[in-house]
Amino acid sequence: MTTTGRLRTFVALADTGSVRAAAQQLVVTESSVSSAVSALAAEVGVPLIAKNGRGVRLTPAGERYASYARKILGLYAEATAAAHDVAEPGRGTVRIAAVTTAGEHVLPALLASFRARHPGIELRLDVAPRAAVWPMLAHHEVDLVVAGRPPDGLAGRTRAASPNTLVVVGPPADAPGFRPDLATWLLREPGSGIRATTAFLLEHLDADPRQMTLGSHGAVVAAAVVGLGVTLVSRQAVRAQIEDGSLVELPVAGTPLQRPWHAVSGCDPTPSTELLVRHLLAHPELGWRPPPSDQGQE
Repeated sequence: MTTTGRLRTFVALADTGSVRAAAQQLVVTESSVSSAVSALAAEVGVPLIAKNGRGVRLTPAGERYASYARKILGLYAEATAAAHDVAEPGRGTVRIAAVTTAGEHVLPALLASFRARHPGIELRLDVAPRAAVWPMLAHHEVDLVVAGRPPDGLAGRTRAASPNTLVVVGPPADAPGFRPDLATWLLREPGSGIRATTAFLLEHLDADPRQMTLGSHGAVVAAAVVGLGVTLVSRQAVRAQIEDGSLVELPVAGTPLQRPWHAVSGCDPTPSTELLVRHLLAHPELGWRPPPSDQGQE
């Protein structure tokens, strides 16, 4: 019978791309990883990995199996949490994933408010780019995602929305006579939603300016403060810099942009997840409201 241990080992191999890296991630020996994956492939009855130089790669069948393995492991964790919720009300777990800006500037107040009223519920938070958080919900690896608008076809429920305004900011010295086409634009990492929105904005402006990619939201803001360029960012995320004068909002056609945050759960949320959703809607000071009717079910 397939064990969750074998599935976790196989997913670790799929995620890391090598037996050595998977062993390091799981804190086991390389031989244990190889043995577990070989036993799993024998059980499935088709090759899941193939040699690739000195390493290994997933076969097409292995890629497909890995997608199901993630869902199985996610559902297993979800089922365990749901059972604990029923057996011990108020002592469950909520697994949350958020894009970087939401994780750093939107969720802390919400989580602190919820924790103060429900200290027995464990909160787990993963912060990742947009391209990573939605698959986590689809694979049941998290119970709630906080990000921009969900992708079409996502099996989930939009539970709440919160305003989010995107503005272009830069150092005060750039403000006089600012021209977007002559500026250096600071971009987030590939897979970031704000990077995609910036590309859309520049296309709308018919501009092809210089660009610089940095690895995180914090790096982009810090680079803007020291004068390396300008960037499109959530106004919430740079409120302190605007107030202290180290950054200013710059006039760019098509901005500000309204890109609300969405809190999206799975289709069958656990009781603890429902409790968190009810909490954020019951406290208007947190900034959340029920979603528009056309976004109630995604």
